[in-house]
Amino acid sequence: MAKLAVAGVAFFVVLLLLIGGGAIAVVQAVVGSSVQSTSCVPGGATGTPVAGYGAGEMGHAATIVAVGKQMNVPEKGWVIAITTAITESRLRNLSYGDRDSIGLFQQRPSQGWGSVAQIVNPNYSSEQFYRHLTALPNWQTMPVAEAAQTVQRSGFPDRYAQFEPAARQIVAAVHGATCTSSGTGGCNAIQAPTPAAKAAITYACRQRGLPYVWGGNGPDGGHDGFDCSGLTKAAYDSAGVLLPRTAHTQFHAGPRVPDGQPLLPGDLVFYGAPARIHHVGLYIGNGKMINAPTFGQPVQIDDHRRPGDDYAGATRPTG
Repeated sequence: MAKLAVAGVAFFVVLLLLIGGGAIAVVQAVVGSSVQSTSCVPGGATGTPVAGYGAGEMGHAATIVAVGKQMNVPEKGWVIAITTAITESRLRNLSYGDRDSIGLFQQRPSQGWGSVAQIVNPNYSSEQFYRHLTALPNWQTMPVAEAAQTVQRSGFPDRYAQFEPAARQIVAAVHGATCTSSGTGGCNAIQAPTPAAKAAITYACRQRGLPYVWGGNGPDGGHDGFDCSGLTKAAYDSAGVLLPRTAHTQFHAGPRVPDGQPLLPGDLVFYGAPARIHHVGLYIGNGKMINAPTFGQPVQIDDHRRPGDDYAGATRPTG
């Protein structure tokens, strides 16, 4: 509930993809109309470059793996996804294909995979692939090529197996990726991965301009404004997700977002030491949070990271 300094600077991240001994290039996922976009710094390289795949392709592979981690898909699922993307597009985000097939996985809008704008977003197309994969009974016991074909229903089912070795090598090269994700970063056209997260952000956005009040729970709680944890609690209460009252107890209530995993809109971001968390904000994407900062500062949108801050980590409230 305590104060947060309000000096802000733009947050800029330069990402270098390191495969083996060489810096290959900047890696950044294509920004589309999905829930978020992800930028990844692949790590955990095997020491051997992956022949035939450049910075763009490896960046897409890192994003596919990052989305799989975010969705708690086991490693075999990453291999299946990368095998499929190599087979379908050679890990290129294509704007063309057979009939209306497009994107990394050559998904078809006419077959219910999403709109063109959605499918050309690597995050969205990866998420859709994993959702179809994990809906298959016993997918984890299927051979990689069989699982890929069952999802894709390709007219050329024998193509997948030949790319499995390359997929395993690529997964080994990018599995340690450090990623950041973003949504809109604002209160217009709010995007979030779950209905609860969207409801919480929507509520918090409607409180902008209300004053900072120590111990404040907002108009519904009999106060003119909010303090930091009063805002986050009220936001998630509106979504049917009950949080503890203080920033410190909210932090320890979890569940924690693992270090290096992408933040998603709706995550709670915390400041202080684990033994004394003193501030919390609601992450809304694109490096931004909505929060009740301190005395004299109303509920507003701020950068969630600043030079010299005492960022402690994030949690992802669930119903």
